[in-house]
Amino acid sequence: MRVLVLYAHPVEASFCAALRTRAVEALERAGHEVDLCDLYAEGFEAAMSREERIVYEDEAENRKSVNQHVDRLTAAEALVLVFPVWNFGFPAILKGYLDRVFLPGVSFSLRQGGTRPHLTGLRRIVGIATYGAPWWVAFFLRDPPRRMVRRVLRAIAAPRAATEYYALYGMDDADDAKRQAFLDDVDAAMARLR
Repeated sequence: MRVLVLYAHPVEASFCAALRTRAVEALERAGHEVDLCDLYAEGFEAAMSREERIVYEDEAENRKSVNQHVDRLTAAEALVLVFPVWNFGFPAILKGYLDRVFLPGVSFSLRQGGTRPHLTGLRRIVGIATYGAPWWVAFFLRDPPRRMVRRVLRAIAAPRAATEYYALYGMDDADDAKRQAFLDDVDAAMARLR
């Protein structure tokens, strides 16, 4: 399976970097073709420009500034997002990717007040996230990143895709054993991805 791994953390020595590495290695061991998109390393521009917003709904024009990312996304059969949760949301660079690459004509069509999904070849959507806060705080706030991965992306772009979400809550207080156990869980999950 062709797997696009979207990675969104600016620090090379972060725990998220370790998660990215374990996920990619497990996917490759399982025989998947992995396209790692390290948004920071690739210098992805998160902010949508004025010009991009003007042509947002023009399906013939809207992808020109992000065409390479569009090609990578539309080629994927699975999408794996690896990211830290900051302020109970995605890092700005990952949110910017969704704003600039999940475009009308690419991931959905706008039709009479609704949307029609376009990423019909996407069979899996997986989120791998770290939270500084404990699980109960995320639960109380209805866990927006989890809902975005498990519901919104699927509903808008790929309604037949199966979704999975793996989260390490309480990262700020996690000891080595807890972090290692989560790395092992991610490795196992990616190894069985089908």
